[in-house]
Amino acid sequence: MRPSGRKNDELRPISLETGLSMYAEGSCRILFGRTDIICSASVEKRVPFFRRNTGLGWLTAEYGMLPRATSTRNKREAKAGIQTGRTQEIQRLIGRSLRACLDMAALGERQIIVDCDVLQADGGTRCAAISGGWVALRLAVDKLISAGDIFTDPVMGNIAAVSCGIFAGQPILDLEFAEDSEAAVDANFVMTGGGKLVEVQCTAESGTYSRDELDTLLGLAESGTAAIVAAQNSALNA
Repeated sequence: MRPSGRKNDELRPISLETGLSMYAEGSCRILFGRTDIICSASVEKRVPFFRRNTGLGWLTAEYGMLPRATSTRNKREAKAGIQTGRTQEIQRLIGRSLRACLDMAALGERQIIVDCDVLQADGGTRCAAISGGWVALRLAVDKLISAGDIFTDPVMGNIAAVSCGIFAGQPILDLEFAEDSEAAVDANFVMTGGGKLVEVQCTAESGTYSRDELDTLLGLAESGTAAIVAAQNSALNA
């Protein structure tokens, strides 16, 4: 039995609210259960040095947690003057994942920065940040198209992410913290709207896992990301 009483293949309730920021070109608040993140996409008319004079755009991401996003207070990384390895790893994952859906030539020489700020964490923050970040990205690109700044849509499809794992001997979808902290296997799957894999992170926290178990987790991820994609599209069409 899962702590929440959910079925093994059941997602937490998902909510996506768009248009939170009056300044960002695209913004989205995403909730995976009690995990709560604000994602903002900002467009800059410049690119990193390695993209200059290439005609190609770029996307990068930044990720951070409020001090009381978790059960105990975390120090502000800005005050410490350095990001933790976890923060750096997650924001690189978000950037890689969202770049997978972008035609950089169609974007042109401009950069999109996706900021993901965690208000409350209850497991699955990186997956929620990717899924909400894509909505913010989509809205920012729509604004560029509406303004006539670009003429070809550079977004080639949805990107969504979900966690899976083996908890209490059972493969489960969308781990909350109580499950994540006790899971024997912890996995994150990033997928396109068409069901192709972008990235898989799958780690045995204790013992090992089999190919059959990995296939089962992948099957859960496919159904989970499909539901998230549907929620993304519904939020955009609302």
